Amino acid sequence: MKNFVALTVIITFFSLLNVSAQIQSGTWSVKEGQAGYNLNTNQGERAMTISIKFPTPFENKPKVTLSVTQIDADKNANQRYNVEAISVSRDGFTIKIRTWADSKVFSISGYWLAHE
Repeated sequence: MKNFVALTVIITFFSLLNVSAQIQSGTWSVKEGQAGYNLNTNQGERAMTISIKFPTPFENKPKVTLSVTQIDADKNANQRYNVEAISVSRDGFTIKIRTWADSKVFSISGYWLAHE
């Protein structure tokens, strides 16, 4: 009986932890034709930013994970790109996408996941 009560308490404790943990996710994308898009022109470092606002603000500043699921780039140059989350707050964050040298990125997209 003691083991059953202890197990029930442990399960309840971890269930409450999972309820309080907040997770939100979404998609992001940039492509030719968007205002200020420059990842497909010139040479040197070029960057785009996307502002993401969380549907529900977090209680604390979350951790943000990004993935790239699609990229359309010029086949005649190396495919160089970097995607990072910057300016993370309880209310949202900014995704910075950049390329450099002679790379030309015509479109790039992916997913984001934020969790406490």
